[in-house]
Amino acid sequence: MKSLFLKEINAFFGSLLGYLVLALFLVAIGLIVWVFPESSVLEYGFADLEALFTYTPYVFTFLVPALSMRAIADERKTGTWELLRTSPLSLVQIILAKYLALLCLVLVAVLPTLLYLYSIIQLGDPVGNIDQAGFFGSWIGLIMIGAVFAAVGLFASSLTSQQVVAFVLGVFLCFVLYFGFSALADMQLGNLSYWASDLSLSFHYINLSRGVIDSSDLFFMLGMIWLFLGGAVLVLRNK
Repeated sequence: MKSLFLKEINAFFGSLLGYLVLALFLVAIGLIVWVFPESSVLEYGFADLEALFTYTPYVFTFLVPALSMRAIADERKTGTWELLRTSPLSLVQIILAKYLALLCLVLVAVLPTLLYLYSIIQLGDPVGNIDQAGFFGSWIGLIMIGAVFAAVGLFASSLTSQQVVAFVLGVFLCFVLYFGFSALADMQLGNLSYWASDLSLSFHYINLSRGVIDSSDLFFMLGMIWLFLGGAVLVLRNK
């Protein structure tokens, strides 16, 4: 399992595409936080990173499926999936190794944003005047959103042998989970809106961004991860 995990990491960083995807993510988030007038911290006048935590899930909706689209689809297309299945690893171990590799890539993408915290602390008046509890609650929420999207992307990749199709399916599912249910909840449809709100990733993410780490929000996201990873195992087992 460890060898497969390292193989996935090396395959990503062994190509220019891997560095390009991460660079595009950091550049996009940097432009949103520091440059674009509508969201720039410098234009806003307050030492907080609301723009970072508001717009990063939008970027994740495309970034994480782009990272995960080749995880299984490419293996099946090139014929290496059959070889992998004849290894001593079980199907569950294969899925877990690939998922943990994707999760590490998400962490690598998110870790540089801690530099923004240092910058905001220095920009505060007085220095250090920032809601650090809110920041780390939102930051943990970002990691959990990325973790859920990685499971969704892996599930989408298990459905097809075409990377582009896996990417489109992954983006669609991530969009529905984060934006679709919250839009349905805003329609004020009684009990349906209530259930849609509970199923919305954005609802639980907003709860975490308040700086209070509620176990119910974490368990919901962990449950979503388990659901989609289990779905990938079932799909591949049936095929």
